[in-house]
This record gives sequence, C-alpha cells and structure tokens, in this order.
Amino acid sequence: MGRIFEVRKAKMFARWDRMAKQFTRLGKEIEIAVKQGGPDPENNPTLRRIIQNAKSVNMPKDRIEAAIKRAMDKDKSAYEEIIYEGYAPHGVAVLIETATDNPTRTVANLRMYFNRGGGSLATSGSVAFLFKRMGEFVLEKEKLKDPDELELELIDYGMEDFGEDEEGHLIVRTAFHDFGRMNEFLEQKAIPVVRAQPIYIPTSVVELPEHEAQQVLELVDKLEQDDDVQHVYHNLV
Repeated sequence: MGRIFEVRKAKMFARWDRMAKQFTRLGKEIEIAVKQGGPDPENNPTLRRIIQNAKSVNMPKDRIEAAIKRAMDKDKSAYEEIIYEGYAPHGVAVLIETATDNPTRTVANLRMYFNRGGGSLATSGSVAFLFKRMGEFVLEKEKLKDPDELELELIDYGMEDFGEDEEGHLIVRTAFHDFGRMNEFLEQKAIPVVRAQPIYIPTSVVELPEHEAQQVLELVDKLEQDDDVQHVYHNLV
C-alpha cells in the first residue's frame, strides 16, 4: 500500500511540476505580449491568443491578471526573446526558444546542459536552417459542424497541413506569414481553438536506435525544465 501511494504521489508531483512550468511559460508570453501591444486583449490579438492558450490548460485567472500587471510595472525588467541552437548527441539538431531577463545566466545554463548531455551549444545559424517556422492551430474536432467543409475554407487562408493528433484534435498548420490571417479567420468564424502558436518544424529528420534516442530525449528534458526556456525543438524522428 505504501509503495503504491509513493508511485501515485510521484506522478502527481510530476504533473504539478509540468503545470507549474507551463504556467510560468505562459506568464512570460503574456508579459511580452503586453509590453509589445498593450494590456487590452480586444486591441492586442497576440495577447488575446495567449490568454486563450492559458485558459485551455486551466491557468488560473488571477495568474493571468498578475502577469498583465507585472508587464505594466515600469520598474520590472522586460524579458528578451532569444533563440539558441545546438547539437544533441548523435548529431541531432536542437533549437531552443528562451525568454530571459539575464542572457548571461541563460547561455551558461544551456551550455552546461549540452556539455553534460553529450552535446554542444552551437553558433547562431548552425542548425536553424534545418527548421521551418510555421503557425499551428489545435481545434476541437467534436465542436465542429463539418470538418470537411472547414478544410476547404482553411485552404483559402493559408493552410499547408491538416491532420489529427492522438487526442482527436484537428491540427492545422500554415506558413508563418499566414499565421495572423488564419487566426483572424478562426476568430471571426467563432471556431473553438484549443491552442494557437508559432512553432518550428524540422525539414529533415534523424532516426536513431532506442538507446541513442533516449540520450537525446534526456537532454531535451533537461533543457525544457530550465526556467528561461520556453520551447525546445529537435529533428529526432
């Protein structure tokens, strides 16, 4: 009985850790959006989109409001968005999006993770060409009246890829320059969006044996846990 409880407790704490990290990341995104476009979601579509993302993962309303207030505090230092590049073990390319108020700390931490994980932090431009920036929209399929008809409409607004994930959500991807246009169309049509965000998709992939892939994923996990890291992308298949 005791051991079962410990296993459940460990899973529970791991889930809380993931939620806490997610809320921290979204809080930074809210602050950056407010700094760039103001605190009113009606007049700031980026902020409106991020708040919707936050609500989809049950981020408490008071945390959303606190992030907006922090961004409006002129005495608070602003976050700087920086992309870092590197190689995980076995030549896997890694792209890391960060939001930091101390780039010196961030780059030192990332270098440490790469060195300990058997990889290396690379110079700007070393691996970015292996990724394509796109817009991704996750839609609730069960709330759509006619997904097939919608697919035809989405093509007119820049859809390049259309699929379904393991949870049954529809995934719509656009070229990055069509991201805003697609987002506006979905809002006008009142189509329920679970999540909308720019992402990086690898243009070529690396396939590894299981034990080598595990080494890569362990490094990716370490990177994702860092407080300054927002997203980690790689080309491991």
